[in-house]
Amino acid sequence: MPKGAQVTMRVVLDTEFSEERFAAARAQGGRLHYIAAATALPVADTLVDASLRAAWPLNVPGFHRVILDDAVTLDLLVGALDAVLPQLSARVDAFHLHTAVTPPLARTLARLAVQGATLHARAPDEALVWALTAAGFACRLGSAAGSVLAEDFAPDIIAVYRSRKPQVAPPEPVRRAVIIGAGVAGSSAAHRLCARGWQVTLIERHAQPAQEASGNLAGIFMPLLSKDDNIPTRLSRAAYLFALREWRRMGGAGKVFMGDDCGVLQLARDAKHAKIQQDVLAQWAYPQEYARWADAQEASALIGAATPHGGWLFAQGGWARPSSLCEAMLAACGERLQRLFCNEAQELQRVGDEWQVHGPDGAILAAAPTVILASGASAGNIAQAAELPLSRLRGQVTHLPVDPAAPAAAVPATPAAEVLPATIAPAVSVPRASPAPRPPVLPLVVCREAYVTPPSGGIVCAGATYDNDDDPALRASSQLENLTRLAEIIPGEEVAALAHSAPLAGRVGFRCAAPDRLPLAGALPDYLNSGRIEFLPEVPRHAGLHCLLGYASRGLIWAPLMAELLVSQLEHTPPPLEAALVDALDPGRFLLKQRRREQ
Repeated sequence: MPKGAQVTMRVVLDTEFSEERFAAARAQGGRLHYIAAATALPVADTLVDASLRAAWPLNVPGFHRVILDDAVTLDLLVGALDAVLPQLSARVDAFHLHTAVTPPLARTLARLAVQGATLHARAPDEALVWALTAAGFACRLGSAAGSVLAEDFAPDIIAVYRSRKPQVAPPEPVRRAVIIGAGVAGSSAAHRLCARGWQVTLIERHAQPAQEASGNLAGIFMPLLSKDDNIPTRLSRAAYLFALREWRRMGGAGKVFMGDDCGVLQLARDAKHAKIQQDVLAQWAYPQEYARWADAQEASALIGAATPHGGWLFAQGGWARPSSLCEAMLAACGERLQRLFCNEAQELQRVGDEWQVHGPDGAILAAAPTVILASGASAGNIAQAAELPLSRLRGQVTHLPVDPAAPAAAVPATPAAEVLPATIAPAVSVPRASPAPRPPVLPLVVCREAYVTPPSGGIVCAGATYDNDDDPALRASSQLENLTRLAEIIPGEEVAALAHSAPLAGRVGFRCAAPDRLPLAGALPDYLNSGRIEFLPEVPRHAGLHCLLGYASRGLIWAPLMAELLVSQLEHTPPPLEAALVDALDPGRFLLKQRRREQ
């Protein structure tokens, strides 16, 4: 199949994962979206297919999207069937049923089925036939001979869904899009759209990608944990694990882009917090590769200093340079991507079925049926996004040279292909009678109220502040805040001395954050044409206008999954997340809350 060619996609739902059935469906060729439920995932080592084994997710609850290639996507829904299926949104062509069916479950299957969808179920059961028939399936006894289920279903029930209401298939999208902003949000969106065969124009006001909030030397990737497994926790788990899979599929951190999955140690604040951390791990019994407890002795050994408490160890976490990751993603887009850098989008106008993007002088920069705002807090400068409740939060990162006596020109060391923003101030050597204090050189990322990274290019990064002002300049007070917190995390005289001896060096960036600290991913709400609203589907939208915003401090892990979610919405394919999480990310949620308060 030629790269980017559009073919009909088959969507298959299996209520019990089987590698054999999946392989048989995959062997039929074409574009396949295979969805399988499982109360627990098989161990990766038991899988025969090497590509599947390499991409296999950890056995943690939730939806797991595994992209095996441009034609085959596997979604694994981990949890009880009656919990995960109601959260699924899909248009299913074929069902493989391996469980007893209650009337509510049968109605869920009917909701997911397209007109004429087929269903195979195990040996005849009167209650099963009754439930399926009541839900709209025409059932008969038969043989699955000739199907991928022949060895599993004999005899079996074969059913065909006949909808009582007309079904309207979603329109085929025109696969042309303009993305505004080339940070991790926009670059990830371009990467996923081009992989699906879209023609993408990427508009960026700087000469290089990732020059705003994505411009730090190092970003941290790690999940959130909580005792109640709340929405931010579930979302970060899905996003973190999807990002890891996608980065490995690209070639991996430290290979295709600068970074290292060296691990992240999140230290406990005190004894009470340490107890909470241990209770969370005991309650959820995560795989060791995902999260485990490191006691005080192990934690002290890892950081090279005595610490009274242990912490969560995320063995697959680490750091990455966002600008390097963005370049890798954009390079993978190939000829489907047009870069319009050194151009600033200031206005959008709807003309016919397309959006026109205008620059400062009114000239049309680009036009397409779909426009995606991915420019962080500056997206509010576009009239259609001005009402979104986004905050601009200042963050200052401190750069500490491993060798304080290194010439200023060598700090920081960066690849020739990367251009760092002017807000990065080089360290200045200061003559001293005694050796200058050195920053800790760690084998992994360590965090608590702040974070510190292993060195990269001779630089250790520590930070970052949260400030409610617009000052772009480096401040001594912000650096003191960073280094004071660093000394609390990594105790010792030399680290403590950095607060008053390290030259002012680092970078200032501005995060884009929503009031609930969750991203915005989806169709942009139309604030000017909204009346009474009670539910999210009733929120009016700007046709063809979407956003990927509000990533705050977690852009590295949010970006890949949010891009995948948005692409699934544009292509009318199954989303990679359960419905509750998709709703929690909907950009229309704030307008809905506002209208509810007004009623």
